[in-house]
Amino acid sequence: MQVTSELDKYDYDLPKHLIAQEPVANRTDARLMLVDRIRRQISHHHVRDLVELLRVGDCLALNDTRVAPARLVGYRTSTKGRWEGLFLATEPSGAWQILCKARGKLVAGETIQLLDRLARDDVQLRMVAKSENGVWLARAADDESAWELLERIGRVPLPKYIRHGEMVDSDRQRYQTVFAKHNGSVAAPTAGLHFSPELLDRLQAAKFGLAKITLHVGQDTFRPIKAQQLAKHAMHSEWGQIDAASVERLTTARKNGGRIVAVGTTSVRVLETAAANGVLRPWEGQTQLFIRPPYRFRAVDCLLTNFHLPRTTLLVLVRSFGGDELIRQAYEEAIRNEYRFYSYGDAMLIV
Repeated sequence: MQVTSELDKYDYDLPKHLIAQEPVANRTDARLMLVDRIRRQISHHHVRDLVELLRVGDCLALNDTRVAPARLVGYRTSTKGRWEGLFLATEPSGAWQILCKARGKLVAGETIQLLDRLARDDVQLRMVAKSENGVWLARAADDESAWELLERIGRVPLPKYIRHGEMVDSDRQRYQTVFAKHNGSVAAPTAGLHFSPELLDRLQAAKFGLAKITLHVGQDTFRPIKAQQLAKHAMHSEWGQIDAASVERLTTARKNGGRIVAVGTTSVRVLETAAANGVLRPWEGQTQLFIRPPYRFRAVDCLLTNFHLPRTTLLVLVRSFGGDELIRQAYEEAIRNEYRFYSYGDAMLIV
């Protein structure tokens, strides 16, 4: 590959058959590449081996966001033309924020007939107004809350590289971590998908700490970087929080010689935002942190993460943490060894 810009460094060719279309039958059977930054060594394991690969006293930071079944399907009542929407959030007024896709131009005031998962007519939406950033405000025709309606008729918002975004029933359980708690994400924190209740029990029995944090994954998380220079990229904003109890658990582990293990790039964003002043503190709010070289990590010692799309902020973060050349080698080895990539794929542990 010829490098002509800073962004080109974060490109790579991936054979299409390595993009995982289904999760492994047992979550912990996913392959796990161990990347040792000190020894500059790469070895091959499985997620179920985490108890042996980590050090007693380490504390794992788990993102307990819950993926909403945020994809909506329906048709325009005026034209019968197909309509798709992605629910993002609710306004203080109760209006919904939705990204819409339809043939022809949507206009304020028109109605959308939503379909349930069996393609039957359900509730209607009225389109209210379109904002400058392309997000529509809409209101449902009845008083049912957005979350209740999504649970009833929404579809799992799979990335397009998984079955063109079309869910099957099993995705409702498998595109969700076993510790998911707080509604708000439109994409899964994929590193967390590898944990089973049994593995969490084994980790705790072996004296590993577990700390819960939250980052609601937004629709821009997988979006490729367009700017040729990373400094010119406009980073998206996501809501997150870490409470005092989790801060105490993580900092105590470090004081006692353990390491903070971020499970996923989403956990990294929360931890590093909360430690922006040099000390990890409780935090809540929006973060636009874009981790790129040169960056000094303050709150993360190890990272468990999936294999990410080229030319994305996620890949830039991982290369910044693991070392540019070493992680480049790790990706090349993953392709040679036919690891499974992206959301339903395998993982790497960088120590």
